[in-house]
Amino acid sequence: MGRLFGTDGVRGLANGDLTPELAMAVAVAAAHVLAGVEGPRPVAVVGRDPRVSGEMLEAAVCAGLASAGADVTRVGVLPTPAVAHLTAELNADLGVMLSASHNPMPDNGIKLFARGGHKLPDEIEDAIEEAIRHNAAREWTRPAGAGVGRIGDYTAGGEKYVEHLLSTLPHRLDGIKVVVDCANGAASTAAPELYRQAGAEVVAIAAEPDGLNINEGVGSTHLDVVRAAVLEHGADLGIAHDGDADRCLAVDADGNDVDGDQIMAILALAMKDAGTLIDDTLVVTVMSNLGLTIAMKDAGINLVTTGVGDRYVLEALRAQNLALGGEQSGHVVMPAHATTGDGLLTALHLMARMASTGKTIAELAGAVTRLPQVLINVRVADKAAVAEAESVATAVAEAERELGGTGRVLLRPSGTERLIRVMVEAKSQDDAEAIARRIAKVVADVG
Repeated sequence: MGRLFGTDGVRGLANGDLTPELAMAVAVAAAHVLAGVEGPRPVAVVGRDPRVSGEMLEAAVCAGLASAGADVTRVGVLPTPAVAHLTAELNADLGVMLSASHNPMPDNGIKLFARGGHKLPDEIEDAIEEAIRHNAAREWTRPAGAGVGRIGDYTAGGEKYVEHLLSTLPHRLDGIKVVVDCANGAASTAAPELYRQAGAEVVAIAAEPDGLNINEGVGSTHLDVVRAAVLEHGADLGIAHDGDADRCLAVDADGNDVDGDQIMAILALAMKDAGTLIDDTLVVTVMSNLGLTIAMKDAGINLVTTGVGDRYVLEALRAQNLALGGEQSGHVVMPAHATTGDGLLTALHLMARMASTGKTIAELAGAVTRLPQVLINVRVADKAAVAEAESVATAVAEAERELGGTGRVLLRPSGTERLIRVMVEAKSQDDAEAIARRIAKVVADVG
């Protein structure tokens, strides 16, 4: 058995890798590790995205939590950041979100939040995993009678979440026409409602989840759909969320992509102007484009760089008490308003910057001149074998010598899938593509 927790919780094929039995075991262990068994009865908030397996896994998680003596508050289908917010707002001991984010429908996942709605550090995940691995539940006393947890529903969660986001709005969105692609996911109700209440004219697409169509050719990993809709409706921009709405990508009025690096630059400059960018510092990951580094340096903004994963961005933000960070993939964290990446919050503040400056998103995104960047995902059988392969190390070293100081190479294993991600930046698109393909072939031969 490999490590249970990846870069964003426990994830796998629902009813295959991720069974109801495993979900129950995770819930029981999480209740004990995060809330303990002494003192007041623990409280847990449980939410999910609309994929069909969420119903099954929600039942298992709720049963596990109740069997450990925790009271469960089910909040239904809501974005991941809404569950994090409600975990804090309802003063719960832990939160559980059932979602596989941008993964296809057959997958699902378990994301855990500690008290206050914060993601778990490695050592807490390790403690939960150790308890599951050694079947610690056999040693824990099961409550009986009145000690068994109760399960109830909280139906006002979505409304409370939208109210919270609106309270952060620095400038109304009147005059902005936006297409929002909800990925047939957890944001299908909340996102259009939020943007309308903020003043925007909203065209909602992929906002009719049926349990089976989440992320199916739509959302932040399939921007062609929102791009076409923006051009069709003559919108000022398009916003694309993923299945659980913790990320946000955009397209401009001409259908050009606006990635997470550009979104972070827009928000960083807005916050610097407002005096709210603490220490004039932005937290990014190693995947961010060198163009963002150059743009932020020119603007007098410092960068702190972490490993890949919004949890590491979060850790850096909390450790240094900073105000903004995120990933190129569209996870953006604004700790003054949210404890985790929040795609709806990001989009709200992105459009507020457009409204307050009177500039198009293309003009604002122009602050970053991206170096050509190529990312190739190589499916492999053994990620560890690739990491240890001498042929891969040689191919990377040769590419780095070829690039000199004008680009870079980054190889990293996916935290949620059997993939090795090969990323190359170079002065020209042709160079980046040629080098990335060359390295990807070596990786594929090994893997």
